[in-house]
Amino acid sequence: MRVNYPGLKKEYTKIKQSYANRGMDLENLLNETNNYYIEKGIALIYKKPTPIGISKVSYVNGKQIIKEGFFQSPSTLDYNGVYKGYYIDFDAKETTSKTSFPLTNIHPHQLTHIRRVIKHQGITFLIIKMCATYFLFPGWDLIDFVDNNTRKSIPLEYIKEKSYVIKEGFIPPLDYIKALDLLIKEKTKNDKEIY
Repeated sequence: MRVNYPGLKKEYTKIKQSYANRGMDLENLLNETNNYYIEKGIALIYKKPTPIGISKVSYVNGKQIIKEGFFQSPSTLDYNGVYKGYYIDFDAKETTSKTSFPLTNIHPHQLTHIRRVIKHQGITFLIIKMCATYFLFPGWDLIDFVDNNTRKSIPLEYIKEKSYVIKEGFIPPLDYIKALDLLIKEKTKNDKEIY
């Protein structure tokens, strides 16, 4: 739908929200938060670029325009970096379900990657937006659930029991470091390791 605003020559297009982009709001909050952490020297965490190969390019007015591309390999998790000497690796996930988190939201290669990070003593987790709440859900609890259940979704009660709630704010918009500190404390206390 095109909208012409009075007094402006620029034409604006209303973008329809699609199922594929429902996680973008969460990613935008995390990107702003990570930029804040970097600027303040709190943590060094970045969004990983998706590995894309380019197969066809055209040139318009001396600029390259990508016409065709492909995913070179499956991406692992969305974010990684360093905090307090720990390797951090996590993914952002959203669901509209009010009762459970579908395991179809996590790809098998992502589960393999989470297992590898845990094996090497890194800290891995999901930040899940569910029921208007943000949860930091530890990777070892995700793996434990997958290995010991036949369900195709994780019940909300399990997520509430195992996760740390992240409060939405202004600056930074999604301050997950407080929850991450609690996760690190639990990790060092229990020396969580899964092979």
